[in-house]
Amino acid sequence: MPPLVLLALVGTGCYAGYKLFSKLMVQAQTPSKSETDRLRREAAARSGSTRDLGELELDEKTGVYRPKSGA
Repeated sequence: MPPLVLLALVGTGCYAGYKLFSKLMVQAQTPSKSETDRLRREAAARSGSTRDLGELELDEKTGVYRPKSGA
């Protein structure tokens, strides 16, 4: 009887180890959220899409166009 208990414990330990290993492998292959965001930003930059800033006004001090302040 004790060899059967030992065999059951070893089998349970191997199964738990296998499940843990498979979970870690899936986690290692899934890109992180920050990596996904970075790839999305790079794809948007390559596609040439631009943001709509609304009406712009010239800042006389710096000579740079900025979105209009206020309503």
